[in-house]
Amino acid sequence: MFDKILIANRGEIALRVIRACREMGIASVAVHSTADTDAMHVRMADESVCIGPPSSTDSYLSMPAIISACEITGAQAVHPGYGFLSENAGFAQMLEDHGITFIGPRAEHIRIMGDKITAKETMRDLGVPCVPGSDGGVNDVDEALRVAQEIGYPVIIKATAGGGGRGMKVATDEAGLESAFRTARTEAKAAFGNPDVYIEKYLQRPRHIEVQVFGDGKGRAVHLGERDCSLQRRHQKVFEEAPGPCITPEQRARIGQICADACARIAYAGAGTIEFLFEDGEFYFIEMNTRLQVEHPVTEAIYDVDLVRQQIRVAAGYPMDFRQEDLKIRGHSIEVRLNAEKLPNFSPSPGTITQYHAPGGLGVRMDSALYDGYRIPPYYDSLIGKLIVHGTDRPEALARLSRALGELIIDGVDTTIPLFAELVQDPDIQSGDYSIHWLEKWLAAKAAS
Repeated sequence: MFDKILIANRGEIALRVIRACREMGIASVAVHSTADTDAMHVRMADESVCIGPPSSTDSYLSMPAIISACEITGAQAVHPGYGFLSENAGFAQMLEDHGITFIGPRAEHIRIMGDKITAKETMRDLGVPCVPGSDGGVNDVDEALRVAQEIGYPVIIKATAGGGGRGMKVATDEAGLESAFRTARTEAKAAFGNPDVYIEKYLQRPRHIEVQVFGDGKGRAVHLGERDCSLQRRHQKVFEEAPGPCITPEQRARIGQICADACARIAYAGAGTIEFLFEDGEFYFIEMNTRLQVEHPVTEAIYDVDLVRQQIRVAAGYPMDFRQEDLKIRGHSIEVRLNAEKLPNFSPSPGTITQYHAPGGLGVRMDSALYDGYRIPPYYDSLIGKLIVHGTDRPEALARLSRALGELIIDGVDTTIPLFAELVQDPDIQSGDYSIHWLEKWLAAKAAS
């Protein structure tokens, strides 16, 4: 087992990894920018290294700085968390070249799944169901028109290197396709340095269902059910739950086994998430995230599994602690992502926390790096915490979420707490009857009223 692990991240996910390390008897190293000198992950780690100025480009995304920190501290492995360098194949390879273990999949798997066209082709070959669409990249408007005519409107144009909704446009008919195609390419080039796009059938009222997989890197893999992440704003998830309220046990077993088999065939190592659009009982692959997800705690809650601990074990060459038959769902779990944002426009709201009180009680977990007097810097993502609840069933989980939101105090900055306090009372949320378009429509209706 490793003696020391460096966490190449910040905020709540860095704390999450530090806690797992401490329970396993492994020393932890925090890295930080000058803006994060007083951050909680720096205080909690056994050692810390400043790796640059506030800009993430010059700190958390600086591969040479992180490798230097490993060499200075003697860290044998790096946990990337999520975001930043977590899905950077070049970083994983660079660590390997320096004799440092990357706690995650091999660079080749990150590279394959990082390009959405290659990922789709790979998954199709592995027997994973995919959304009807172009076989690869679409290079010009004439080709786009031909593909759209073949699969039928509406269609969605996506950047091959995309994410977070950038480089993504919907065309409902031939008249709008040319403009959507050109705009998507322009956005893709600006956001990712790669203008390549592909086209898929645009589903009318799908849900966003993702399957948690875990492999040992030696040809054995399991699935840990699914999460429903359909409540999204601008393609960003804000509310996640497990198990999915619309998924039957038969559907779960079927798609879970397909995903586990696919990962086993490529000897995938560690945690991964295979994401689907789900409509009319059918799953359609959209992408695979080769890292730990923001919403991993809801899966941990219903399966009673520490995914970070398992990541570390597998990276160190140890087997997983469980087999597929050991994994049984227990109750229902919901997570809401808490952002320092001012409603109703969701504009960033950095500033100093004047009072912080985390909710407690049975089945309540608060993952956050906040504390009284902490100054939220303006340089990074506005996510400041995740509130996770677990209950014996979905109604109990919703009631527990409502109660916990009422206990939570974050003063000094604007947050999205009021949004969730209102959402949890909505009849559609209570019944679980929502799609990936629901929240955008709800927000638009609220703004118009």
